Parts: sequence; structure tokens; C-alpha cells
Amino acid sequence: MMHLRVVCPQDLVGGVVDALAGRAGVIAITHGPASSDGTVITADLARECAEQVLTDLDELGVHDTGMVALHNVDTALGELVERAEQTAPGEAADALIWDELVDRTGEDSTLTWTFAAFMVLATLLASIGVVTDSSVAIVGAMIIGPEFGPLAGLAVGLVRRRFAIARRGVVALLVGFPAAIVVTALLAVLARASGLIAPGDITGAHRETQFIYHPGWFSLITALVAGAAGMISLTSSKSAALVGVFVSVTTIPAAGNAAVAGVLGQWHETWQSLAQLGINLVGIVAAGVLTLEIMRRVARPRARAA
Repeated sequence: MMHLRVVCPQDLVGGVVDALAGRAGVIAITHGPASSDGTVITADLARECAEQVLTDLDELGVHDTGMVALHNVDTALGELVERAEQTAPGEAADALIWDELVDRTGEDSTLTWTFAAFMVLATLLASIGVVTDSSVAIVGAMIIGPEFGPLAGLAVGLVRRRFAIARRGVVALLVGFPAAIVVTALLAVLARASGLIAPGDITGAHRETQFIYHPGWFSLITALVAGAAGMISLTSSKSAALVGVFVSVTTIPAAGNAAVAGVLGQWHETWQSLAQLGINLVGIVAAGVLTLEIMRRVARPRARAA
């Protein structure tokens, strides 16, 4: 279930209440007296009908003259809840709420100091994993890598023609990855000068981290699977934390290896790692776009039936 809060001018109240009352899956509609900012209208609704409710409100002009707030209700019990979920078309897990998706990815795809810091720390940790041949450090780097947000924002922006969001995602990626690689490389230079690392640390035929700099068909396949899983996770309101880890397996470790391999003179690994990084970034975005297009086409018949 979700809780809806609408603030709109008095002249739109009747239309908003009628629109909510006429939509299957909406319950507990209330509205109070007018205030300086408008009249507050609240309702609870099944997640399955949220996209159509938001569309109705947009067509009434609420987005232009007031505000709409929608958030998930963690626990909702009772006969009214059961009735709302039974009458709403579709399943909650399959519901695609575009405004929610745009809002979430738009925020996550913005280049901030926090994003840059996590990128640097994740890439640095990945480089430590490469030097020590530690899969534990590589997994740690994948956990803190924040690049899934801009990748998702780029995919959503392309599908929804929200080019401002797509542009923010591109900027975050074009600044975040090079900055992280440069900072990691500079620290690797200091580590090499102090004798902490040496070229022999990243050579050997039985390294557990060799997959990082071996681009190929499975690199692309992994990226496509990761991108599709990420989009499904976002649209179904499931936690994207583990999906973010999955996405990072093909990106952050490659960036870390590119930085440290160049400092240690293993340029073939640097170029292969950068190729791995590029292949997977493109694959993740392409899979995200394709997944969203498929979900949009599947959702259209349900919307018309409602």
C-alpha cells in the first residue's frame, strides 16, 4: 500500500476527489479546509494503481498548481486494504511508477562530493584487492561503489526523454570514474615509491582477480544481466543494494586495476581493464533501457483496462 497527499487550489478539489473516488484500489479519501497553500487531500491506495492516479492528477493540473507526495506504507492491515489490493489491476511487485522512478534516479545520478568520495574509496579499495589478490577487498569495493545511480538515471532519462537526468548521469560517470582512477593512480605512485607495492604483485598465472582485465562476451553478458536486474529492482520497489553490488563487479574493480596496473608498468592490463569498463558501462545502460521499454509496453494494456 501507498499513502498519497495532495495539496491543490480549492477549484481543483472536486475534480481530485472525484478522480480518486473513481479509481479502483483507492481508499480512505479525506480532505480538509482550505489554507494559504491550498486544500490538503489524502488517500491510501494499492501500489498497482499509483501510476494511473498520478496521471489523473497531472491531467487535472495538480502538478502545475500544487504538490503531490507519495510514499510506501510498510504495514497496512484490514478489510479495506484487502479490498483495495483485490480491486486494483495487476500485482504490486510489477507496478511501474514512472514519477517515483524518475525522482529516485534523478537524485542518485547527480554528481556530488559524496558520490565522488565513494567512487574514489571504492576504486582505491579495488586496487588494494588487485595488489593483494584479495577477493574480499574486491567485494568490499563493489559494496561501496555508487555508480549504479548514474547508470540507472541515464537509462531512465533516455527512455522518458528526460535528458536533464540523462545528462546528470553522464556527467557523474565522466567525472567520477576518471577522478577515481587518477586519485588511485597517484596514491599507487606513492605506494610504489615507498616500496609498498611492486610490479610482481600483479603478475602470475593463478591470480583470483584475472577476470577484471579479461574483456569478452561474458563481460557483456554479465553487464546485460546486471542492467536488467537493476531496473527490475528499482521499478518493483525492491532493495537495490545487492543489485548495486552486482553491477559493481564489472565496473569498480576494472577502474581500480586500470589505475594500479598503469603505475606498475603493466599497460596491457590497463587497456584491457578500461575496455572491460567501457563494455560494461554500455551494456548496463543498454540493458536498462531495453528492460524499461519492455516493462512500459507490458504495463500499457493494464493501464487501458483499468
